[in-house]
Amino acid sequence: MMTAGCGNDSGGQPPVDCAVAAPEALRVCVEAVGSDRLTCYLDTNAPCSADDAAFAAALKALKDGVEASCSDDELQSLPVGALVARLQTSCMSQTQSIASRTFGGPHGSVWPAATADQKACLRTSHETVSALVDVALLGANDCLAADECDANALDTEAKTAAATAVTEIEGACEALEDIIAVPASTYVARAMQQVDCMVATAHADTAPLSLSCGPSNVDMDPPRGEYQQIIVDGEKWGTLCGDGTEYAFQIRLAPEGEPLDRVIIALEGGGVCFFEDDCTARMMSNPGLFNAQDTQVAETGIGIMSNDPVESPFATWTKVYLPYCNQDVFAGAGVVEDFGLPRYGAVNARAAMQMVRDLLWRLIDEQGGDGFRPDELVTLFGGFSAGGYGTLYNYHWLLDDLQWPRTAAFPDAGGALDSGGILSVRTLGFTLIPSWGALPNLPPYCFTGDCAVGPVLYEKSAPRLKTVPEQQFLILSNQKDLTQQGDALFMEEDHWINTLRRDYCGTKDLNGIHYYYSSESKESIHVISLQPEFYEGEVAGIALRDWLEGAITEPDQVIDRAEEGTFVDDIPGAEAFPCQVAP
Repeated sequence: MMTAGCGNDSGGQPPVDCAVAAPEALRVCVEAVGSDRLTCYLDTNAPCSADDAAFAAALKALKDGVEASCSDDELQSLPVGALVARLQTSCMSQTQSIASRTFGGPHGSVWPAATADQKACLRTSHETVSALVDVALLGANDCLAADECDANALDTEAKTAAATAVTEIEGACEALEDIIAVPASTYVARAMQQVDCMVATAHADTAPLSLSCGPSNVDMDPPRGEYQQIIVDGEKWGTLCGDGTEYAFQIRLAPEGEPLDRVIIALEGGGVCFFEDDCTARMMSNPGLFNAQDTQVAETGIGIMSNDPVESPFATWTKVYLPYCNQDVFAGAGVVEDFGLPRYGAVNARAAMQMVRDLLWRLIDEQGGDGFRPDELVTLFGGFSAGGYGTLYNYHWLLDDLQWPRTAAFPDAGGALDSGGILSVRTLGFTLIPSWGALPNLPPYCFTGDCAVGPVLYEKSAPRLKTVPEQQFLILSNQKDLTQQGDALFMEEDHWINTLRRDYCGTKDLNGIHYYYSSESKESIHVISLQPEFYEGEVAGIALRDWLEGAITEPDQVIDRAEEGTFVDDIPGAEAFPCQVAP
């Protein structure tokens, strides 16, 4: 196949059409950068540096090839500079996703401690899936450049190649999931999903291919400035609620005239059930907890979800509200427990977010200008109570798989603290992560049972945060919260208060970890970002509303906020913070 961009100035070859040159330039870049990422691990035992010379050379080659063959508005109605930036971003982010999945996150935490056999497994996995991506991209590019593209034949070839890749990886690895959490089949499937995104990025028209990513994958058309419920096609996306009904979510696109690429994604709360007895009782007493279609997002149109600019700096942002219907803290990976309860929480949430991504991609491209860029979206991703737990367990996916790096996480009243008891978040993590099929959905750098514990996850996540300024955990709670205390299986309030304060002091100085703890000690307060008196009230001199806004507008200036209050006097056994906080 002709190399992108070489036709205008070499050997008298005819110019390469932009529709051919741009996709080929991306494929070549992905091959080069992906290979270099592996070389860095092999040679230095660590990820490549951000200023890696091979990265720069690959990106320059892409730029030169596209500029030699493309003119403004020729492909996807983009200026050439914007097209180049889009393709360069895809090249870097897609190869980073594969490397992160392989080596233990963008910081490569698994590789240095791996045994020789494990390193051989990881090397084979990366080489095999990189070759698969290259073949799949080449096949899609050739098919779309031909006079007739046989989509069925291409799909068959891709499935055969993917199955071969799984076999090769399984032959080299005793158990890939024991090293990086995902089995070979999932590892390969996720790479093939990336191929669809790359094809959608590089081609203006992807018909007749049926892609799982990009503008051609959109099947909803919500209005601007008002909420609309979207019922998710379970057959297409694999989604399901606890009562067997289809999953649904709510979306409110930014009003006309406001930018679409400022997004709040909020996960609904609603407790949790663990075993047959408590789940059956909850289904009988509150069946609405197992259904997503009866959720009224208007009930949360206050605080951070307010649509009034006077009340919230995020009022005109695109808002996505993800109902909770599986009682699995958005961790379930698509299994049905022996007693009949579907645990699909992570599947549901991630499917909805992929649908939103594709919609925003289409709408932003249609607006003209520089088009959709995942690295330019600014996102607040959070949740309330059980949704706070879900924020902890899914944040890495937005960064690494959805590839929205400018995302800050705000778990509210769902800190997943550990009581240290026989029945605790930690001990349940060792049981429920496997029984809910959650292992492949956890970060490849934190996937044992104790990674269900918030502070453990913060410690493991800190080395990979702040690759861009917005990328951080913003942990919210009132210190007296009997609901959160009970959900985390603490029997005594003083034990809860003291654990919360000790964990705060032990993690607050970690990279990208920040807290906002209000100090109402007379009354139990559950979820502070949805209550105007706490959203607008101050802790240590700043309102939560303004603190969260600052985390977006001045993300490097965030300062932890917590107060002693009168807990020591009001709650027998409560102790002062073991570190300095506001009086």
